Amino acid sequence: MANRHLSRSIVVQTLYEWDFRGNLDIEEILKRNAEEFSSGSDDISFMQDLINSILEHQKELDTVITKAAPEWPIEKISIIDRNILRLGLNELIFSDHKDVPPKVAINEAIELAKSFGGDTSGRFINGVLGAVYKELGEPGKDQQSSKKKTIPYDEMEIETLGGAVVYAEKDGEIYLALVHDIFGHWTLSKGHIDKEENIEAGISRIVEGEMGIKAKVVQELGENEYVANDAERIKIRKQVKYFLAEAKYKTVKLGESGGLDDAQWFKLRDILDLNFYEDILPIVTKAVNLLIKDPDEAKHKEI
Repeated sequence: MANRHLSRSIVVQTLYEWDFRGNLDIEEILKRNAEEFSSGSDDISFMQDLINSILEHQKELDTVITKAAPEWPIEKISIIDRNILRLGLNELIFSDHKDVPPKVAINEAIELAKSFGGDTSGRFINGVLGAVYKELGEPGKDQQSSKKKTIPYDEMEIETLGGAVVYAEKDGEIYLALVHDIFGHWTLSKGHIDKEENIEAGISRIVEGEMGIKAKVVQELGENEYVANDAERIKIRKQVKYFLAEAKYKTVKLGESGGLDDAQWFKLRDILDLNFYEDILPIVTKAVNLLIKDPDEAKHKEI
């Protein structure tokens, strides 16, 4: 069986030389390193596929690194550390989790940092990958907890969240206010609704906290549900109710919600060209159709 840790070590060394020296044929570097450090290995295809995937997604990977470690510009991170991060993030985000479980991707990157990086590299790599892992919803976390009692779906605790498609009118144009996350998607302002909290007040609080604008709910758009782990790793059902909310057009200001890196207004006609999550797109589409049909009619359907 191929030694994947050794293969990843060779990939990191190859990326380091390619990044340090520049303008070199990375395939030639990989071939030379594989022959020197793993002569006769049958795992060369794994190394080639891993390098190709990293190079293909390099821009996206570097963006995630920048957002997850904003105090460390990508060019200020040591060459070895940034390439270990690229490798670890690539396996964490773009690999099939059946082949490379998230915990394996993180642990392998930490071990590489300990082997090739400086005294603090392991902690740094762990911090960045751990933050991204949490933003991804900690996929696969329950796989290592098979001994824990499985809670039936109908008995899971339910957490209520609220989200909003926020719109405003300016100079005869309709605009939507959206937030952008560190994984490259435009999405809706969303957050937890307390049990004692009025849903409309909760939506207003969430929107103001994430975008710095006041919004008034005018009608419900729909809802979706997903299962996640809470702080104690107990599965809960998260039910998200989405609403159409009206605001005055003013400059949006991104709040301090984790995982978000931008907030902007977009003209209605430009919305559906943006990169949305699949479960968000139907909600946005419904809002756009309502507003195109008659913005005033939407207001008259206040909940």
